[in-house]
Amino acid sequence: MIGAIENNLKRGISLLENISDEEYSNTSIAPYYSSIGGHMRHILDVFDCIFEGLDSKSVNLVNRKRNQLAENYTKDGILYFDRIIKSLNEIDVTMLDCIVEVKDDLGMGIISANYTLGAALIQAHSHAIHHFASIGYVVTQLGIELPDEDFGFNPTTPKLTT
Repeated sequence: MIGAIENNLKRGISLLENISDEEYSNTSIAPYYSSIGGHMRHILDVFDCIFEGLDSKSVNLVNRKRNQLAENYTKDGILYFDRIIKSLNEIDVTMLDCIVEVKDDLGMGIISANYTLGAALIQAHSHAIHHFASIGYVVTQLGIELPDEDFGFNPTTPKLTT
């Protein structure tokens, strides 16, 4: 699990290493006008919330840091990716079955549910893939090449045959 998540997050680094700050922070693409950096920062914020809540076994997804530097500058985005990957690799795999309380606001107030740490990481990974797909749309609209053909695709998505 840890390796698969790390490999996917490294796709984000690969993209950031090959685009400018202007491309990274561009909010001109309809319909949502969200930047690549906004998506990347959001992805990493979810992982950060998990790591911040490990000691207390209470993950609060509402308390995201929303670091504007990581959202607007590729250098800071890469540093954020590196920090998240480091935290990911510091997880003791025997803790993946540990129960953590996860809090989030689904639109009608904050709710909480018990997850295993592994389940929280799986959700964060799926969430990252979902946002990578949105980033893929922005990237193609900006005329940027994706880092690889699987960027933003869930591994279970059937491959198109030609």
